[in-house]
Order: sequence, then structure tokens, then C-alpha cells
Amino acid sequence: MASIYKDIPVNAPASAVWDAVRDFGAVHTRLAPGFVTDCKLDGDARIITFANGTVVRERFVDCDEQRRRLVYSVASERVTQHSASIHIIADGDDRSRMIWITDVLPNEIAAYIDGQMELGATAMQRHLGDHSS
Repeated sequence: MASIYKDIPVNAPASAVWDAVRDFGAVHTRLAPGFVTDCKLDGDARIITFANGTVVRERFVDCDEQRRRLVYSVASERVTQHSASIHIIADGDDRSRMIWITDVLPNEIAAYIDGQMELGATAMQRHLGDHSS
């Protein structure tokens, strides 16, 4: 199984970043607009449309308010295993770090997922750094 690890610095307080991350149904407006173009809630899942046209069903797993950690999973025809977590850590009063970890199978899809996570990280940095304070 491939594990993809991103440590993303954000120019915004951890409380503001966490507030956006934990809003499971607003990823397209509050977390990564432009990278994610639409999000619709469907029970314990969200249907995400990405800028490249890909549509994915992400299932909510856990939201730990004390640890500022959100966990979700994906199952599809191409991806047999996908679990991800985003953990927000304060880095002083006005900065934070997002630790985004995804475990995925098959291994052959890891490079694509890694590239998408890079694009997502850039979108989150840009949006949260400009709009959270």
C-alpha cells in the first residue's frame, strides 16, 4: 500500500484552518475552491467534483475536534483502498500546518493521487492564507 504524506504550511491560525477543514460539505467554497468545483452531501458522504472533471464519493469517517483531525475514505472502481486524514497543528499564533496523509491501493495510482494532493495543497494554502485571519 502506498502512503502519501504532505506537510503543508498555511499562513493562517490553526483555529481558522480547522474551521474550514471540519466543514465537510463546503470543501469547494471554504477549503480548496478552484481545485474542487462542487460538493454535495449525501448521507455520510460528499460527492466531490474536481477541476479536472473527476467526480469522487468521499465517505466521512471521523472528526476529532480536540485533535483537529478529519478522516475520510474513498471507494471506486479504480481505487480499491483509499483512506485519508487531515490534521491541523498550530505553528505559532498566525500560522499552522496541515498534515495530510493518504493510504491508497493499487500502488499504481499513487503517483496520480500524489499529484492531485499537490494541487489541492496549493489551492488550500492560497485560499486559507488569503481568507483566514
